[in-house]
Amino acid sequence: MSYLYAYPANVASQKMSLGSLADVTGEFNGGSYKIDHRDTNALLSVALSANTPFYAQPGAMVAMSPEVTLKGKFKFSFKKMFTGGEMSQSTFTGPGEVLLAPPIWGDIVPIQLDGSIEWNVGRGGFLAMTDGVVKETKSQGLGKGLFSGEGFFTNRVSGVGVLFVTSLGAIVQRNLKQGEQWIVDNGHLVAWTCPYTIERSGGSFISGMHADEGLVCRFTGPGTILIQVCYFFYHWFRHKEDNIFDIFDRLEILEPCQHGLQAMDDQVNYYNH
Repeated sequence: MSYLYAYPANVASQKMSLGSLADVTGEFNGGSYKIDHRDTNALLSVALSANTPFYAQPGAMVAMSPEVTLKGKFKFSFKKMFTGGEMSQSTFTGPGEVLLAPPIWGDIVPIQLDGSIEWNVGRGGFLAMTDGVVKETKSQGLGKGLFSGEGFFTNRVSGVGVLFVTSLGAIVQRNLKQGEQWIVDNGHLVAWTCPYTIERSGGSFISGMHADEGLVCRFTGPGTILIQVCYFFYHWFRHKEDNIFDIFDRLEILEPCQHGLQAMDDQVNYYNH
């Protein structure tokens, strides 16, 4: 049985038009993919040939063929604990089909890697990758860690293959020429290839915070930036007067969270023995 999707022979060389609701299809070594239901309820369908591995964020799987082998890898380290790196990863091995989706409504965008460009992926932006792609956790410094909205550590991705990133809402792509600049409000970053600095958007720091546009990321080309149009939870939590734990308590989910943390500790102790 063949699981490969049918698509034009030259689709891999076609540039994707972001912001379009059209399906996106492509191929990689040992398989093919299709992204549909865009751009806020996206679904990634991956067709794998025999013995072809495919890696994804834990919990991203929606469904899969019974022929697919799924293995979860859990590796605890203090470095990953403090850097925010993923301690687990799902590996799917063909033959068969795998359906993947983001944890919340949003788009999925494939990034073709040819070994010449290194991408930075922000917090929550990584969804999946093909074999041949290398993902590492890297520090981005104190200032950017505090104010970029992406934390102290980001994923640095390189290699040859396809990287799949996801977002909250639609994704917008901006290509910058040499010396060209573009300003992005902190918290809207998904992935980027050019350097940036943190600065105030205008006025004093206090007035900026009051206007909800206090800190921004100034990018300088050449390079590419992928941004998400929504950052709902950041603004929702920021304007809540209640403490976050009070919110959890009202939703009656604080106790299950505590049980989950205890279960994680037990799992860590199990793997360390």
